[in-house]
Amino acid sequence: MGQDRLIVFVKAPRPGAVKTRLARAIGALEAAAAYRRLVETLLDELRGLRKLEMCFSPDDAASEVRHWLKKGWSSHPQGDGDLGERLHSAFQRAFQTGAKRVVIIGSDCPAISVEDICEAWDGLRSHDVVLGPATDGGYWLIGLRQLQPDLFRAVRWSTGSVFPETIRRAQHAGLSVHLLRELADVDTDREWSAFLAAQNRDGNRTRARYDRHP
Repeated sequence: MGQDRLIVFVKAPRPGAVKTRLARAIGALEAAAAYRRLVETLLDELRGLRKLEMCFSPDDAASEVRHWLKKGWSSHPQGDGDLGERLHSAFQRAFQTGAKRVVIIGSDCPAISVEDICEAWDGLRSHDVVLGPATDGGYWLIGLRQLQPDLFRAVRWSTGSVFPETIRRAQHAGLSVHLLRELADVDTDREWSAFLAAQNRDGNRTRARYDRHP
C-alpha cells in the first residue's frame, strides 16, 4: 500500500449507536441517516486517494460498511478496547505492514479535504506527530511516523482535554508536532444544520455554474 497510509475510522450506521447527541434532537433513525450522509460526503471527497484503509466498528459490521469501499481501498475491524487502544492497534498494524507515514481520521468531520491529508503526510517528513485540532477540544486527525503508545494511554476521550493533553504528552516526550487547520465535527443539531446549509450553498453554486455554461 506504499509508505503513506490513510486510515478512516467508521462505524456501522446503526440507529442508537451513532450520533447519539444528535439523536436527542432529531431521533435515532434520522441521526443514523445523518451519519451515513456525513460518511459518504467525506469518502466522496477522498475517493481519489488510493492509500486508504477503512477501519470499522463493531467488528461484525463488515457487510454494513462494504458499500462505502471504493476501488483499491481495503477494510479492517477496529478490534477491542477504548478509542486509544484501537488507535494504537491501527497504527501498529500499519507500521508492521510497511507504512512510514500513517494518518488516521474519524468520520465526524465532512470538511476534511485531500489537501489536508497530503499536508499531514508532508508534515510527517519533518515532524514526529501531526494533529488536526477540532473546535470541541479534540482532534480530527492524528499522524505518526513511528508508534507512540503514550499518546493514547488513559486519555479522557470525548472531552475538551484531548487535544491539549496530547500536545502536552508530545512535548514531554520531546516529539515535534505539526498542526493543521482547526475544523469542527458534526455532533449536535446546530452543527448538523450548519452542515446542511453549507451543502445547500455548495449545490446552488454548482447549479449556477452549469446554468451559465450549458
